[in-house]
Amino acid sequence: MFSAVIDRPVGFKDSFGNVYPINYGYIPELMGGDGEEQDVYIVSHDQQQPLENFTGKLVAIIHRRDDTEDKWVLAPVNEEVDKTLIAEQTQFMEQYFDFWIEMVEETADSNP
Repeated sequence: MFSAVIDRPVGFKDSFGNVYPINYGYIPELMGGDGEEQDVYIVSHDQQQPLENFTGKLVAIIHRRDDTEDKWVLAPVNEEVDKTLIAEQTQFMEQYFDFWIEMVEETADSNP
């Protein structure tokens, strides 16, 4: 489980004119490849509402071949998401990069 601060909620418009259809933020005190806190997309099957904070499971990592950082993808703990949904919901930003999606399986307890 990871907790994120949402600094670009649904509907946020950045300086390039991109409007965020999903919540986007960062994980405090976890540094990413660019020397800043790790960026995260919040992906869900349900209609998303603007959030300030989110706690969920890590479901994927978006690797960018032409950028210095990866983007993490978090989802609600009770939802299963796939690469198709992730690609659809992050396309608004990832369309500008050469990327691939690595699905991640998080286990709550690895002890038998």
